[in-house]
Amino acid sequence: MKTKFIFITGGVVSSLGKGIAAASIGMLLKNRGVKVVNQKFDPYLNIDPGTMNPYQHGEVFVTEDGGETDLDLGHYERFTDVALRKQNNTTAGKVYLSILERERDGGYGGNTVQAIPHVTDEIKNRIIAGGVQTGADVVITEIGGTVGDIESLPFIEAIRQIRQQVGRSRCVFVHLGLLPYLKECGEIKTKPMQHSVKELLGFGIQPDIILCRTERSLTKSIREKLALFCNVASNAVIENRTAKSIYEVPLMLEKEGIAHLLCEQLEIPDERSDLSSWKEMVETLYSLDSVVKIALVGKYVELHDAYLSVQEALIAAGIYHKKRIDIQWIDSELVCTAEDAQKYLSSVHGIIVPGGFGNRGTEGMLLAAGYARERGIPYFGICLGLQIAVIEFARSVLGMSDAHSTEFSTTTEHPVIDLMPDQKGVQLGGTLRLGLYRCTISEGTLAESAYKVHEIQERHRHRYEFNNVFRDRFEGSSMQLSGRNPERDLVEIIELKDHPWFVGVQFHPEFASRPNRPHPLFRDFIGAAVGLRSEAEK
Repeated sequence: MKTKFIFITGGVVSSLGKGIAAASIGMLLKNRGVKVVNQKFDPYLNIDPGTMNPYQHGEVFVTEDGGETDLDLGHYERFTDVALRKQNNTTAGKVYLSILERERDGGYGGNTVQAIPHVTDEIKNRIIAGGVQTGADVVITEIGGTVGDIESLPFIEAIRQIRQQVGRSRCVFVHLGLLPYLKECGEIKTKPMQHSVKELLGFGIQPDIILCRTERSLTKSIREKLALFCNVASNAVIENRTAKSIYEVPLMLEKEGIAHLLCEQLEIPDERSDLSSWKEMVETLYSLDSVVKIALVGKYVELHDAYLSVQEALIAAGIYHKKRIDIQWIDSELVCTAEDAQKYLSSVHGIIVPGGFGNRGTEGMLLAAGYARERGIPYFGICLGLQIAVIEFARSVLGMSDAHSTEFSTTTEHPVIDLMPDQKGVQLGGTLRLGLYRCTISEGTLAESAYKVHEIQERHRHRYEFNNVFRDRFEGSSMQLSGRNPERDLVEIIELKDHPWFVGVQFHPEFASRPNRPHPLFRDFIGAAVGLRSEAEK
C-alpha cells in the first residue's frame, strides 16, 4: 500500500483536544490492522520543547531515540502503543534552522530562499518521511495551533500541496472545532465552526470530516446544517463530546463511525474491530470507588500537564489494582519544615517525587523523602526524585550533613550527586543523557520483583548522576544500589532494604506506561500504597 495521509487541524479556539482525536484515530485504524504512525507539527519557533518552561508548554515527552518532544506524542504512544521517534515532532524552529543551514552551505545554489517553495517543501519532506522511514500505511499528522494563526500558514499550505500531489484517495483532512452551547438560549451554536471552515477554505483546504467538540449531543438538524454550510456529507459531521476520561474518546468516535468513514475515503479495507479490552479498561476506570491517596511533591504542580505522563501512569496502575488514584498535588515550596511535611503528607498512602531541574523547591522534596523513609510510606523517586532520596539519606543516615548535588550547591564537601568527569566543560545542552539506556538489575531486589528480568532499557532525560566516589559509603548501608548502567557503571536504581517499598530511578518509566498495561514500577508502587491503606484500616 502506498502511504496515505490524515491531517488534523483545529479552529475556533486552542486546547480542544486535537492530540486526543489524533491518538484515537490512530488507535482505531491500528485496531483494524492498519500500520499507523502519529506525528505533530508545531508552528512555534523553538527547536523543541526541551528548554521551554513547563508552565508554558507542559511536559517534555522523551522518545526512545532521545527526542525531546511535545506532550501529545505521549498521548499517541499511550493510545496506539506505537513507539515514536524524534522525527515525529517537527517545529517551525527545526524547519527554518534546516533551511538556513542549507542556505549558508550553498545548498540553494545562490537562489532566493522563499516561503514557497522552500519552507513548504521542507515541511512536506518531513511529513512524508514520517511514513517512508517507518513503513506506515497511514501517517496521521496533527498541525498545532489554530487555523488563521500567522505562524501556521506555511504548514497549512504544505498539507494543501500534499493533497494536490497524492490525490483525494490518499489524503483526508479532518477539522476539529468548537460548537459552544449557550445556556441563555438553550442552543448549540454552529456559527463558530462555519467561520472556522470558511477560514480553512480561504487557504485552499476543504475538510472532508468535521469533528465537533461539544458539551451536548448533536441533533439531526444541527448535523444537516453543518453539512450544508461546511460542504461535507452529513455522516462526516462527527460528534466529539467531552468525556469523563480521555480513554473513552476512541470508543465514542468508533460509535460515531469515524474509522469506517476514514477507511472508505482512503480506500482501506475496513476490517472487523475489537475494542472489548479497551472498553473493559474504561468501564473499570469508571467503576472505581475505593481510593488510594498519592502525594505528588513537585515544583510545577500548578500546571498538571507538567507531569502528564506521571499522572497517567498512576491512573493506569490504579486501574490494574482496581483503585481510584487521588493525586494530592503538593507544591514542594510549601513544605518548609517537618511540621509542614506532617500537615501535607500524614494522610497519604504513597509519595512520588518526579523529575525537574533547578534548586527551587528541593528542600521540600528532601523533607518529603525523609518523611517517607522514616514512616515506612511507599516512596517512588523519578530522576530528580532519586537524587533527592540519595541526598536525604546521605545527610540523615550517613552523617554527611552538607550532602548535596552540585546542581544546587558548588561548595558542598559531599557532592553525592554530580556531573561525571566527561560532562564537565561541555555546553549545557550537550550534557543531558537522553533516550534509551541499558540497566542491569541486582537479584533479590524490589526492581527485580517488578520487572521479572535482570536487564532492562528505559528512557532518560537528566544531566546529573549519582557520584561513584561515594559508592562504598552507600553500599555498606541500608540503601541498595540495585540497578546500574553497564556501559558507564552509573547508578540507575536505588532502594531501601529495611523499608516496605522505597525506590528511586534515574530514568523516566512513566513514558513507557500504557493505560491497559501499567509500567511494572508504577504497578508495584501503587500495590504497596494499597497495602499501606489496608494496614491502616485494620
